[in-house]
Amino acid sequence: MDVGRGVGMRRSAWVLLLLMSVKTWSVAEDVPPPQREARIKDIATVEGIRNNQLVGYGIVVGLHGTGDSQQTGFSVQTLASMLLRMGVSVPASGIRVQNLAAVFVSATLPPFSRPGSQIDVTIASAGDATSLEGGMLLMTPLYGADGKIYAQAQGPLVVGGYSISVNGNTKQFNHPTTARIVQGAIVEHGVPMELAGHDSFSLLLDDEDFKGAQAMAQAINTELGRAAAHAVDSREIHLQVARGEDPAQLLARVEAVRVDVFPRARVVVNERTGTVVIGGEVVLQPASILHGGLSVNIVSEFEVTQPNPLGQGTTQVVQQTEVDAHDKPVNRIELKAGSTVDDLVQSLQAIGASARDVISILQAMKTAGAIQAEIEVL
Repeated sequence: MDVGRGVGMRRSAWVLLLLMSVKTWSVAEDVPPPQREARIKDIATVEGIRNNQLVGYGIVVGLHGTGDSQQTGFSVQTLASMLLRMGVSVPASGIRVQNLAAVFVSATLPPFSRPGSQIDVTIASAGDATSLEGGMLLMTPLYGADGKIYAQAQGPLVVGGYSISVNGNTKQFNHPTTARIVQGAIVEHGVPMELAGHDSFSLLLDDEDFKGAQAMAQAINTELGRAAAHAVDSREIHLQVARGEDPAQLLARVEAVRVDVFPRARVVVNERTGTVVIGGEVVLQPASILHGGLSVNIVSEFEVTQPNPLGQGTTQVVQQTEVDAHDKPVNRIELKAGSTVDDLVQSLQAIGASARDVISILQAMKTAGAIQAEIEVL
């Protein structure tokens, strides 16, 4: 009697342990995967706080015979105009130099820039100069979209390439006609943007998403402990400033908040370079893919036929056309339920598919409903 009771107790213990294991496994299976998180400053911007593009036109001097040729007349005219402003009157027709180049100068004016701040500039040749190596940019005003001068650029150029030509042989590395000057421009007029006095701000998502906007508003309200933010639409979140609250401190606190992000399932295709980038959120459905090809080559050759020596015929040109067709065997790929993007990529690599083939297969899968993603063609 005691032996049977001991066996029953051990059997019950094994059954209980088995049920606990099954229950634990089921709970683990039901746990959703963790969401992606990002700081608000990395996925959104504050409306009105933005960069501004600047552009200017000037000349680079000090080149070692690699500047604009005489066919580029505007560089010589620029030099003549600059000399005239300095009190030197020289006609443009009398200038014969090859050590200067006409260039365009571009820069980005950051928000809250003040007069005296320094910014980087990029210089690109506007004429037929072969290299800007060793050159120096003369004072060049940089204009904004409103036509006003916001900065002045000047200084020696840093070129990340070179071009050497000897006896008709040329060797070039990178782009010697584009250069940079680190902190080469001094801001003369900043774009005014005062935070004081604002009772509200608008946060703009980089990628519009209703769920992402709602999640951001909830995260901000949780961090601040009050209902300060609400989603206006799929891109804009309205942020209310409390009375007496410092706007700069509020924005600094809000930008550091981490929120869940919900990226779109997207496949980016660049047909010019054959580049295909598949996002991790892309979902594949069961599908069978057959991929093959038929290549047809048509070769035409022209032959000359001569008449007999005693004949009355004339020389004729006869075209001989040869058609050669090759039908490649069909390659098959099977995607079962639960297949991942990695499975698709490995299968395409296994059959030796090129980048062009991958692009065609992805577009066909999208049409057939076998891939749940947005395909963006660059």
